[in-house]
Amino acid sequence: MTGFRNSLLILALVAAFVSCGPSNEEDAAEIKTAEDTLFSSSEGFIDKAKALELVDLYVDYTNSYPDDSMAVEYLFKGAEFCLNLGEGQRAITLYNRVIQDYPDFRKVPECLFLKGYVYENYLGDLDNAKAIYLEFIEKYPDNEFADDAEISIQNLGKSPEELIKQFEEQQAVSNPE
Repeated sequence: MTGFRNSLLILALVAAFVSCGPSNEEDAAEIKTAEDTLFSSSEGFIDKAKALELVDLYVDYTNSYPDDSMAVEYLFKGAEFCLNLGEGQRAITLYNRVIQDYPDFRKVPECLFLKGYVYENYLGDLDNAKAIYLEFIEKYPDNEFADDAEISIQNLGKSPEELIKQFEEQQAVSNPE
């Protein structure tokens, strides 16, 4: 009988703990408030610290409610923020999580492409960038970003000056005077 009472006590404690915790509606409202605050700045720029706090809220929400329809949306938004804030490694971590945990998400191809972009442009890891772009082309040959991945591979490691010179040479060949 003692085991039964202990089981009931544990069950009651778990129920009390769960009922005292925040709900996904409360957490979503907190995220909405943080988004509104972040984007309400009249100064025309986003406070990086506040934006990263918002990313933390997105990740916390996903950790707490992984099956909620907004979880993957928040992860993707968080990755976009990290990308735009120059937080390349964190962006890759979040893109990887979207790809692995939500493989049916409509933006998985975009996540894969953006991983290559981050490796190339933020982390300077051209080998990983090329590998990701090739994986993207193999998995999503008909995706709207497939041509961009091909072009990115062709131009890996080239400076803006080299790209301009290459473009000018191509223009001269196609438009001789």
